Amino acid sequence: QVRLVESGGGSEQAGGSLRLSCDASGYIYKSMGCIAWFRQAPGKEREGVAGLRGGVASYADSVKGRFTISQNNANNTMYLQMNSLKPEDTGIYYCAAGLWCSSALRQAAYNYWGQGTQVTVSS
Repeated sequence: QVRLVESGGGSEQAGGSLRLSCDASGYIYKSMGCIAWFRQAPGKEREGVAGLRGGVASYADSVKGRFTISQNNANNTMYLQMNSLKPEDTGIYYCAAGLWCSSALRQAAYNYWGQGTQVTVSS
């Protein structure tokens, strides 16, 4: 059974940094076609933040230059390094993995999801 577990969320002031981790069990990341991080802000729909497909990273315009997605196949973990945080980055962050994706930030393409971790950025 595939299971994804996020960690690393918390509270941070604007301008600070956080690193989210997503540990996978039941499969290995390199067997997946794509992996990604999504977030859902209060009162808003869930949106794609950063994704990896075929070794190529994609980012939402709102996080380009500030966030970096990466994966470590040795320990079956993926990461989201978040720098220069802004209050609008506040939300629940979810990791996801898909067997095949036409687009790294398209939610419908993902088969497996974590339970989410809260990130709160204060001004």
